[in-house]
Amino acid sequence: MSSSDNGDVAVQHTGSAGGNVAARLSVMMFLEFLIWGGWYVTVGNYMGAHGMSNNIAMVYSLCPIAAIISPFFLGMVADRYFSTERVLAVLSLLGGGFLMAVPVFAASGKPQLFLALLLLHTLCFMPTLGLTSSLTFHNVTDQEKQFPVIRVFGTIGWIAANWIVSKFLHGDQTTVQFWVAGGAAVLLGLYSFTLPHTPPPSAGKKATAHDILGLDSLALLKKPSFLVFIICSLLICIPLAFYYAYAAPYVNATGFKDPAFNMSFGQIGEIFFMLLMPILFVRLGVKYMLLAGMTAWVVRYGLFAGAANGHVQWMVLGGIILHGICYDFFFVTGQIYVDKRCSPKIRGQVQGFFVLVTQGVGMLIGAQAAGYIYSTQKLGEQVNWHTLWLIPCIMAAVIAGIFLVAFKDDSHEPPVELA
Repeated sequence: MSSSDNGDVAVQHTGSAGGNVAARLSVMMFLEFLIWGGWYVTVGNYMGAHGMSNNIAMVYSLCPIAAIISPFFLGMVADRYFSTERVLAVLSLLGGGFLMAVPVFAASGKPQLFLALLLLHTLCFMPTLGLTSSLTFHNVTDQEKQFPVIRVFGTIGWIAANWIVSKFLHGDQTTVQFWVAGGAAVLLGLYSFTLPHTPPPSAGKKATAHDILGLDSLALLKKPSFLVFIICSLLICIPLAFYYAYAAPYVNATGFKDPAFNMSFGQIGEIFFMLLMPILFVRLGVKYMLLAGMTAWVVRYGLFAGAANGHVQWMVLGGIILHGICYDFFFVTGQIYVDKRCSPKIRGQVQGFFVLVTQGVGMLIGAQAAGYIYSTQKLGEQVNWHTLWLIPCIMAAVIAGIFLVAFKDDSHEPPVELA
């Protein structure tokens, strides 16, 4: 299709060759999460093996920083001036280049350069999470049925990355992880030029600070239940960040061989729980699905804390397998709740606001808090893992209790409209 084709033509094209387009989009999702899973799980162990363990919290602050910045880029440039697939291609190529530069400069012994290169990569990568979703939504005919199937290939890509880097290449502590992830990014960049043409969704629309900042979404904060939801979502991401930053070093410390491979069972569990979600959603509803996700974090960290002193591996593995409930029941249900509570006119802004609050602000605070707690529990090469996991366990339990008492499920009320 030419760059002059409009959105209607794109949808018609999808309808006539839906299977072919869905397969191509599935490959896109697979590569997208192969990139992220290729380094995000293992970078903590790499840093620990190369004298940079004190900077682990900073590395896990980079994606939240990029998540805060990326809406401005998408709102001002990507959504208005360039087709989605081309923006995805350029950002992936740039991001891949920055990742593959990490091994080249890693031997310099300068953590600042290491962090700078990863920051440049995350600034390129985080906007692509939204781009791949919007590109998919634009080019499928039945979003509710087709998107989950296409998206699950992203989870498979993350699992594949963990298996390639950890199980087959044993690269948890080597630079091979950056070559794998960087190579996947370059491959996605080249592949993106072949994806269906997807015009900029806001072409010709004037960029305003009001729209870019998503200020219309603030209207929902006047609703008590939505306000409780947003506050608890932000707070629960603080203990959540402990897992992303220190689970891999902990799995390594408890004697597992190929830590990232063992952590991939969390994503395998995620596929299983994702398939259960439609059934459980009908029975439990929004409130108790969200509460189940929060409670799963309490159980996970309780298992980690209980396993610490005796290196009880079955408890550690049990905590890992809970990832499907921890992630899907909270974040996916949260997106569904947001969708139900706002009108189509502000849906994009409110979903972006939810991501900003959770993946951005909440995870950034959480990564810094986790780094501080880690520094207080580390003596030489020894870490008091029991206390390190007990603290987020208690935090998650308190937040879940507040949510249980304060949140009322208002998802069946009419959606909030613009004033």
